[in-house]
Amino acid sequence: MKVGIDSYCYHRFFGEVYDDQNKPSKGMTLEDFITRAKQLKVDGVSLESCFIPRFDAGFLKEIKGMLDDAGLDRVYAWGHPDGLEGGKNKKAFDEMVEHMEYAKAIGADVMRVVGSSLMFRFEPHEPQIEKLSRMFGKAVKTAEKAGIKLADENHIDFDPDEMVRLIENVNSPNFGINFDTGNFMRVQADPIEGMKKLAKYTFATHVKDLKPMTGVPVTNWHFFASTPVGDGYVDNFELARLLKEADYKGFLAVEIDFLHPDYRENEDKAVAQSVKYLKKIAAGIG
Repeated sequence: MKVGIDSYCYHRFFGEVYDDQNKPSKGMTLEDFITRAKQLKVDGVSLESCFIPRFDAGFLKEIKGMLDDAGLDRVYAWGHPDGLEGGKNKKAFDEMVEHMEYAKAIGADVMRVVGSSLMFRFEPHEPQIEKLSRMFGKAVKTAEKAGIKLADENHIDFDPDEMVRLIENVNSPNFGINFDTGNFMRVQADPIEGMKKLAKYTFATHVKDLKPMTGVPVTNWHFFASTPVGDGYVDNFELARLLKEADYKGFLAVEIDFLHPDYRENEDKAVAQSVKYLKKIAAGIG
C-alpha cells in the first residue's frame, strides 16, 4: 500500500483561507509542494487543479518532469469546491472534460472529479443523482478514450448507498469513487460500512481523520475538524485493510481541510505526522 499527499492540505498557503482561519506569513507554489512531498518520501501526490497556476503545455510538461524525477504517482484533482453543482452546471461539465487533457499532460491516469458538494447536501438527492448519472455517463466516454479513470468524491453530499447507485448507473470500468474517509462521517454515515460497499470502486482516496470542535455548531461542516491521521475518530487502519483486500492500486492520500485548533494551524507538521502514521498502516497490512 502506497502513501501520498493531496495538495489541498496546504490550501491556506495556496491562497484559500477560510473566514475563520488566519492568513499564513508565506505562500506556497506547486513546485514547492512537489518538493515537500519528495522530502517527506511519499509515493504519490494528488494535485488540486485550483492550485495549478496555468495550463499551457510547456508548464504542464515541466510539472510532469518534476513528478517523474521525484518518482511520484499522481492523481489530477478537478472540481473544487462545487464541481458539477449536483448536475446543474453545464459550463463546469465542459471544463471537466477539458481538464482530462491536462490530467494526461502531467501523466495522471486517475482524475478526481466532484459531482455535488456540501452546498447541495440539503437539496433533493434523487434529481442530482439522475442528472449526474447522465453527465458522468457522457463524460466517461471521453475518459475511456483517453485512458483516464474518473473518481467522483463523496464531497459531504451523498451517503455510501447513493454513491454506489451513481457509480452503478454510469456502469463503466472507468468511473468510480475518490473515497474520502472523513466526509462520510460528516453526513452521519459509517465510513467502514461505506468502504465495504465501495472498496471495489475506489480509484483514489482522501485520508482524513476528524474530531469534534468545541464551541462550533454541529451543523457547521467543520464541527468535525481535521487532525493528523491517527489522532481522530476515523478507523483508517480498517479502511486501508479493506482497500488492500479489494486489491486497491492507488495510494492513501492525506488530506487536511480545516485543521483542528489543537494543532494551531500547523498543517505541515500535521501532514508529516499523518504520513508517518500511514506508513505504519501500510506496513501493518502488508
